[in-house]
Amino acid sequence: MAARLLLLRVFQRVVPRAPGRASMAPTSARAMSGIPTDEEQATGLERKILEATKRGEDPYNIFKPKKYSGTKEDPHIVPSIGDKRIVGCICEEDNSAIIWFWVHKGDAHRCPQCGAYYKLSHYDLPH
Repeated sequence: MAARLLLLRVFQRVVPRAPGRASMAPTSARAMSGIPTDEEQATGLERKILEATKRGEDPYNIFKPKKYSGTKEDPHIVPSIGDKRIVGCICEEDNSAIIWFWVHKGDAHRCPQCGAYYKLSHYDLPH
């Protein structure tokens, strides 16, 4: 591909263009700019994700979750497409055990060991 573009440029400089002849150069400026970016070549679901990320949305929870205090008034938000979801809480920073419990739709639920609150938030998939 690169060799063909190089030959095209050399040919355009060496051979003068006739007055009625169409140009052999690509019509798009992007075609000669080099490697396309992710936004230029993404299609389908990947393109939807990139567009949502530009708008500041997080369609598939790719970003780091926001910090919540974990109190009853400000519980940790757990996104779910159903009515319940299992949650793992690492109660202490250096703890190697994970406390697993179910969070159901409705009020905030409390971790049985550390007392942090979690609340289920309904989440619609973007497709």
